[in-house]
Amino acid sequence: MTKFLNTMKIKFVLLIVVIGLTASCKSTKVISGGMVDAKLSSKSVIKAHYQNETNFKTLAGRVKINYSDGESSQGVSVSLRMEKDKAIWMSAPLGIVKAYITPDRVSFYNKLENEYFDGDFSYLSNLLGTEVNFSILQNLLTGQALLDLRGEKYDIGISEDGYRLSPKQQGTLYKTLFQIEPKNFKMALQQLSQLADKRVLEIAYKNYQSIDKEVLPNEIMVKAISKDKMNTIDLEFKNLALNTTVNFPYSIPKGFNEIEL
Repeated sequence: MTKFLNTMKIKFVLLIVVIGLTASCKSTKVISGGMVDAKLSSKSVIKAHYQNETNFKTLAGRVKINYSDGESSQGVSVSLRMEKDKAIWMSAPLGIVKAYITPDRVSFYNKLENEYFDGDFSYLSNLLGTEVNFSILQNLLTGQALLDLRGEKYDIGISEDGYRLSPKQQGTLYKTLFQIEPKNFKMALQQLSQLADKRVLEIAYKNYQSIDKEVLPNEIMVKAISKDKMNTIDLEFKNLALNTTVNFPYSIPKGFNEIEL
């Protein structure tokens, strides 16, 4: 438990994914299946993806996290809350570690180490190797494309699992790959690669669930690969509710030391 909490301050970008993703303990239904239509163009698939974007106001509940760095693994459950477009909040047991993210702020503290971080998104951007903002995090958590797919042209590949989209002209700094599942046109896989630095961020959505007529991720795996090292986090969401009243208690304790990143 202690090692997991200490790891959070170093690998915080991975743990951000803990905070989103919704389910409902009363009306959850795991979604599977769906037929691939080989006649669909990339433009049609992208259009369907945005037509099926999740519409919600708040999330609340718990999520079980299993973390591994290749040498050791840890597991913990955290409370999570989210208000769409406004705030993301998480708390480890007994409030030992808390995080609070808004469109212009990233903040977290660790009572075991008596330290905190409070700043903008530059920290997360540096860790990912590309620009990160609140919208990108929110899209990641709800099964939407990290980047706006409507601004580029994409080649499309068809498989039994879904539609694979890759830009006709890849960026100079990184390469992207998106796979969209055929049932509700939500993300099945998102991959961001920096070949020069041998860095890869991969988000795999294992399955989705229906919650009050909304479709949202049920399980997710995040891999962060850097040269010869790989960190993974498996997430399992439990006892979560959609569109309930939420608040975000957060205050950095006095006397804590600021983390210099």
